[in-house]
Amino acid sequence: MELFDLTTFKCSKLITQHYSTSFTLGIRTLHKRFHYPIYAIYGFVRYADEIVDTFHEHDKSTLLDRFEQETYLAIEEQISLNPVLHSFQIVVNQYKISHNLITAFLRSMRMDLDQQTYDDPLYHEYIYGSAEVVGLMCLRVFCEGNDSLYQSLEDPARKLGAAFQKVNFLRDIKSDYDERGRVYFPDVNFNDFTQTAKQQIEQDIQQDFDEAYQGIIRLPNGSKLGVYLAYVYYLNLFKKIKQCSAARIAQERIRIPDNRKIALLIGTYFRHRFNYL
Repeated sequence: MELFDLTTFKCSKLITQHYSTSFTLGIRTLHKRFHYPIYAIYGFVRYADEIVDTFHEHDKSTLLDRFEQETYLAIEEQISLNPVLHSFQIVVNQYKISHNLITAFLRSMRMDLDQQTYDDPLYHEYIYGSAEVVGLMCLRVFCEGNDSLYQSLEDPARKLGAAFQKVNFLRDIKSDYDERGRVYFPDVNFNDFTQTAKQQIEQDIQQDFDEAYQGIIRLPNGSKLGVYLAYVYYLNLFKKIKQCSAARIAQERIRIPDNRKIALLIGTYFRHRFNYL
């Protein structure tokens, strides 16, 4: 069984490496005991997201229904022949991740099947389920059963997830609209995306980043550097987006080059090493 468990964790690791260089870098800077659990969480959320965003020639609703059913069955039976779900159920059961977080996540994924525009309540519900709960799943791992620490960091973890997701929305506003017909930001018309609307969104994101930082500096040492690296990466992406006009954002996906990511990693390591966070 140990060999089976290990190979399923390695599958989730492979998924993370192929889908996200930035998160792979962040995970590598966590303490080694956190690597496989976070890979497992990423693999789970990535494959659910793939169902709703990529499999256009298939019945996405049926696939997502099946994925959800198999997720809870794997958690209950503590085994699955789907390597992503098997490694995920190990983490859920070991770290006592609330099923409410999983349900909220899958509900947001389901919203992507039908929802194309969002009012304010739906926007906040979507962000909670698609991003904030993922941060809370990871926080359960980092706190290693310390409920009081988890509760004290819960709000900043949610803010960090929200900041990441909103930056993704800004970065991907063109592809979300062109490829999927989606506009996540309430009261925003993609065909008339103004500088004023962009600046209002940015003010909200900056507040999320500021509140999230107060939680990062209180994380246990084994997780602080990795989370801070992800924070730094997204903050730099956000700063680059802020420097662009609304018109450019609506026409181009802004990126951080790989060499810049490496530079951020090195700088972050030394800031952490010398207690400058």
